[in-house]
Amino acid sequence: MTFKIGIVAASSRFSRESADRLTGFMAERYPAGEVAAVFHEASFLTHGHFAGDDAARARAFIDFANDPRIDAVWFARGGYGSCRIAETVVGAMTPEARKKRYLGYSDAGSILAALYKAGFPHVAHGPMASDINRRTGPETVQRSIDWLVKGGTKGVEPSLATDPRPAVAFNLTIIDQLVGTALEPDLTGHVLMLEEVSEALYRIDRMMFHLTGQASIRRVPGIRLGRVSDITPNDPDFGMTPEEIVRYWCARSGVPYLGAADIGHDGDNKVVPFGPR
Repeated sequence: MTFKIGIVAASSRFSRESADRLTGFMAERYPAGEVAAVFHEASFLTHGHFAGDDAARARAFIDFANDPRIDAVWFARGGYGSCRIAETVVGAMTPEARKKRYLGYSDAGSILAALYKAGFPHVAHGPMASDINRRTGPETVQRSIDWLVKGGTKGVEPSLATDPRPAVAFNLTIIDQLVGTALEPDLTGHVLMLEEVSEALYRIDRMMFHLTGQASIRRVPGIRLGRVSDITPNDPDFGMTPEEIVRYWCARSGVPYLGAADIGHDGDNKVVPFGPR
């Protein structure tokens, strides 16, 4: 029997070229058809910045989440837009949807947070379908497929093997925007892993000020920092590294800084299942 991974675009546009590249990889890796990628046709719609308008993207996600023929749901890519449909999506989930694993990162964090808040047990940060386009594409997406199919731990973030506490991982911009909204999950007792891309250091500093100033975030037992990549230039130089910024705000807020996390907007991005292990 074929394990079907449903791929859906909840945010920015997705290309057929990327889908074809992933389909080719799957055919080569699973020649007997034991695992297959199934793309929702709405993933290829365009509506300005988005992969279809809000209603179309929400319907597509709900279709795959509730379809008993789909075994897991994988985000096609990030960008921006999942926050616009997250409440609609979670409100339309059936018991069938709760059986599935859901995987993505970056902008997908808005829906992942909402699912986790709603008690979905199999939600994780990890590479998306579009990561097939990276230099390490086959290796990168394989760790996601391993988790989606069987909850494999080979590609899981290393600190989870030694730290028994529940954990979550988010792009810094996304979790900073989620606090105080209807999508924010209760992260009390959870190690919070953060990563970021294409932001100036002063903006990282400002987001850490806001994030660590939240009473809800001050209930986490610690923060780990993943990679902060493609930092946009600033004149004058901010004068602190990303790690120094995070350490500074952790110290100011009383949240322990726990060190590095092996996550980021790159081919080495690891899987972080949300919650207890």
